[in-house]
Amino acid sequence: MCKTGIFMADGCEEIEGLTIVDLLRRVNLDIVMISINKTTSVTGSHGITFEADTTFEEVNFDEFDAVVLPGGIPGTPNLGAHEGVNRIIREFAKNNKLVSAICAAPSVLGEAGLLEGKKATSYPGFEDKLIGASVSTEPVVVDGNIITSRGMGTAIDFGLAIITYLKDADTAAELSKKIIYR
Repeated sequence: MCKTGIFMADGCEEIEGLTIVDLLRRVNLDIVMISINKTTSVTGSHGITFEADTTFEEVNFDEFDAVVLPGGIPGTPNLGAHEGVNRIIREFAKNNKLVSAICAAPSVLGEAGLLEGKKATSYPGFEDKLIGASVSTEPVVVDGNIITSRGMGTAIDFGLAIITYLKDADTAAELSKKIIYR
């Protein structure tokens, strides 16, 4: 079974993170909420506190096939400043594992050198941080093993793109129908 980690940082955009967790779990994909804090408690950018499944230090990333970076401020800068997150996204990209980011978080991928020659999108105003990318304004962009998305309003589309990548388009379409989405 495919295993996905989603990095949760204080200041993350709650909807961008928790929507992805919810959608992937609805199709029986194993997704683990990984706090980059020293504790599993995470407080999002809108003051909503929730519990992650584990902390970064407790994870064996060899067991994972994909990672997700939600956006939000200061969540995105917190992810970008985390040495371990940067190491893992580079390692996953190099090993052709899925690396996905939404809203401001694609900037972390750009600053890590992962978007060179790729097509990518982000929240408006972060385009200059998509270093080396062909910048798009599409809601979700899939380019090889990199998936990027624009923001909270595209979280469901982003989740469905991840499901399509990890499972298949039929599973994503069936879920879309079940949740009364488009």
